[in-house]
Amino acid sequence: MSTFTNPLKQRLKDPDPLFGLWLSLGSDTAAEALAHAGFDWLLIDMEHSPNDSVDVTGQLRAIAAAHLPTEPVVRLPASESWLVKRVLDAGARTLMFPNIESADEAAHAVRLTQYPTAAGDGMRGVAGAVRAAAYGMRRDYVQNANAQIATIVQIESAHALENIDQIAATPGIDCLFIGPADLAASLGHLGDPKHPDVVAAIARIADVARRAHVAAGIFAMDVASARQHRTEGFSFIALAADVMWMLRATRQALQEVRS
Repeated sequence: MSTFTNPLKQRLKDPDPLFGLWLSLGSDTAAEALAHAGFDWLLIDMEHSPNDSVDVTGQLRAIAAAHLPTEPVVRLPASESWLVKRVLDAGARTLMFPNIESADEAAHAVRLTQYPTAAGDGMRGVAGAVRAAAYGMRRDYVQNANAQIATIVQIESAHALENIDQIAATPGIDCLFIGPADLAASLGHLGDPKHPDVVAAIARIADVARRAHVAAGIFAMDVASARQHRTEGFSFIALAADVMWMLRATRQALQEVRS
């Protein structure tokens, strides 16, 4: 039996919703504290937050320190081999790739997460003494890692929408995740993710994911939106971001104490 397992990969196949939170503050202390909140997953953002490889490693350690079944997810800034390799070696098991627009790009993302096999389909470099392999003590890591890495691709553009069926059918894709703000902008409705065109696109992506037997994910700005997306068939839902909740709570408290 492998000592390297990713429970989130299996849970993405279930219909029960998985609720997570964006970690955008770049703080291992915030990551550790929020790991105690009971989220199914926490996403460490490298695309729009000041996180580098060292920051990601620190937050992975912080989440693990909570000793709770909260799975860390890392969003990469790009589909680059050296970035993927560093994040996986640091111990991440679930990766999110931004702005995937075609089946070829989706397949490339999957290959970046995989060690080479006899079929020659993987591109990940091999190193034994890394955190993911318990610095060489988890001896079955290399043999079992490929099957345990979960790959999430973001659907954020009109071009991706045109190719959504092919992207969803790409082997190795576990979840289609919608970035509503970028999708709205690409569809010509910058700042208006509630526009009917965007709403229709979101519904189509959820339907394609369901038919392809992959999870559908989305970023929700608030609780009401998260509940609505749950009824729409989304099962991997981000409940906004750490900095957003911090500002909402503190601004509300400040307004109340001043009133």
